[in-house]
Amino acid sequence: MDKIIEFIFSIRFFYAFCSLLAVLSAVFGMTRQMQMFQQNSYFPSRYLPWLKGDEKGKFILRALFFVTYAVIIGLGGVLIAAGLLLIFAVGSIIKSISVQKKSIIPLKFTMRVKRMYASLIVIGIIITVLQYLLLKGESYWLLSLNVLLAVFPYLSVLLLWAVMYPTEKMITKHYINDAKNKLASFGGKIKVIGITGSFGKTSSKNILTAMLKEKYEVFTTPKNFNTTLGVVRSIREYLKPQTEIFVCEMGAKKTGDIKELCDLVSPDCALITTVGPQHLDTFGSVDNVFKTKFELYDSVKQKDGKVFTCGESEEIKSRIGGKDVILYGSDDSFSYYADNVEYTAQGESFDLHLAGETVKITTKLLGSHNVMNIVGAAAVAHSFGVSAEQIRFAVSRLIAPEHRLEIKRYAKGSTLIDDAYNSNPVGCLEACRVLSRFAPMKRVLITPGLVELGSEEYKHNFRLGEVAGECADYIILVGVERSKPIREGILKSGFNEENLFVAENFGAAYNIYLELADSNTAVLIENDLPDNYLK
Repeated sequence: MDKIIEFIFSIRFFYAFCSLLAVLSAVFGMTRQMQMFQQNSYFPSRYLPWLKGDEKGKFILRALFFVTYAVIIGLGGVLIAAGLLLIFAVGSIIKSISVQKKSIIPLKFTMRVKRMYASLIVIGIIITVLQYLLLKGESYWLLSLNVLLAVFPYLSVLLLWAVMYPTEKMITKHYINDAKNKLASFGGKIKVIGITGSFGKTSSKNILTAMLKEKYEVFTTPKNFNTTLGVVRSIREYLKPQTEIFVCEMGAKKTGDIKELCDLVSPDCALITTVGPQHLDTFGSVDNVFKTKFELYDSVKQKDGKVFTCGESEEIKSRIGGKDVILYGSDDSFSYYADNVEYTAQGESFDLHLAGETVKITTKLLGSHNVMNIVGAAAVAHSFGVSAEQIRFAVSRLIAPEHRLEIKRYAKGSTLIDDAYNSNPVGCLEACRVLSRFAPMKRVLITPGLVELGSEEYKHNFRLGEVAGECADYIILVGVERSKPIREGILKSGFNEENLFVAENFGAAYNIYLELADSNTAVLIENDLPDNYLK
């Protein structure tokens, strides 16, 4: 017993105890950083700008704590140092749990995230063992490595990303090859339709899938699984042998992303919805967006397949040149078009023309952009032999995708127009126009604005403000700094400044809304940004 007590109060034990406390602090302290790293698609180039803004004013405090700890333990104050680390560890745990509860999109514990956490724990334990066995309490510099990772958690994220990058590449390659092999095992009997565009991808995917299901066994990428790994997961986990058509949504944030997806699924047909200013912070220019989206065109044409695209898109019309595409639009200069459109707050109706055949369409979907989404999807479905009547019936049963101009009941009996997943300039303006049709109800807009538009961001947020000022009676902006361009546009429109509010976050915006809401109120939530943008 005496030896045990002697051991517990030995310098080596307290060094080991401090080291393990530091590991615990590092694990919980890394949660917020890992959450932001994940929301920035695990790209350091996107994570570091967020980190730079988040770390303002915090770095000096972190450095002071680390230096204070190092001085104390260097002077032999192991008990005091252990106490400091214990307080720090408890604080890290409480803060980690609190932040995740309040987050719009909390950290998802994917296999990749679990591997990173496991690696951090292993690294921390190795450092602890080396400190205990080799240094015998005569030095504390090795222990300080664990403390460094705890105090500066973003160092853990960047270190783990660098260490595990080769492993993650190998794992990704294995999954991609497995998905390719599964597709190949069906012997080419599954026809693949690729859908891409700057906006309208998900809505068009859902609409097209509904139409094709009137005649075929259809599989489509679920939710927002439109990245390479998302499509890979869809194929490996959900694709069935009886599938006749695979509708694959293809997202991109940089040049080459669509080609990578095309190399994976080898599409037979393509629907390119629109091309416009989106993700310009990673693409650099609309020209690069066009080139990337039309990587789908290049792939389909290698198989002599058909490519459908929106002739109403100015960006496409100005760049399309002599490309062999089938255009759709809003007048009889196109083979597939809609006219006689009538809008209401509850939906819309129009005449749909399908290469000489006309059918009357009625839908609960809102917005003129959804008319074009229906026309584009109908053009593709018609080319696959789906009849006009089958298309009409499928559209009549459509409901809005989750968080995309979805009508719901809301606080105090008000009506919610939930457009939280819309983040493109065209769609946001159209959503405001949808809100305007809810007059004479009291109309409220809640929005943080648009992101990932590079040098174009100010212009598009200012324009959003101008249109919003003409469509809403009350406006609640989210993000004091982020919302400034929208506010300027709103005030330029002549909007009553007394009806304009600015909130720090969505929770505060909701509290403001509660003061305005009643059963005669319609509120549009436009673009519910994830946590990494709310600054």
